Amino acid sequence: MPYVGLAVMVAVTLYIVGMYNGLVSLRNRVKNGWAQIDVQLKRRYDLIPNLVEVAKGYMVHEQQTLEKVTQARQQAVNLSGTTDVVEQARAENALSQTLRSLFAVAENYPELRANQNMLQLQEELTSTENRIAFARQHYNDEVMRLNTRIERFPESVVAGWLQVAREHFFEVEDSRHRDVPRVQF
Repeated sequence: MPYVGLAVMVAVTLYIVGMYNGLVSLRNRVKNGWAQIDVQLKRRYDLIPNLVEVAKGYMVHEQQTLEKVTQARQQAVNLSGTTDVVEQARAENALSQTLRSLFAVAENYPELRANQNMLQLQEELTSTENRIAFARQHYNDEVMRLNTRIERFPESVVAGWLQVAREHFFEVEDSRHRDVPRVQF
């Protein structure tokens, strides 16, 4: 009989260790997902000054737009490498908005639109934005897996004991970014 009690204790211990290891793996996958976003964001940060420099020569009367892009980039760079996902997402959303306004204003300058450097930078930036979107999706998937495991019983108990906390999703905060664009002819 004492062996049965010992076997149950060993089984419960192994079960708890397995849950803990699973939570640690998921937490590390979330951190890796965030690191992948960070890599792509740094690539975008590196492209933006070149884009602004090319645009400066053509957009003499649009200094305010260029300054807003530069300021938004600097705010995002200052937050990069932090673990505050909510603040980083807010800064990235602001940067995306200022880049959209830059491209909208650039449409008024035919010489700028035809400039090969500008075209190449826009293509690289578009490619980077796609990579960021993919990395965000991967990160959010991993956050969902971790948060789901933390909320399920009995893993919620183990997560509480081990202080494994829920993670935040990388979300679009401005509802205008969620709206589907309306096309009219």
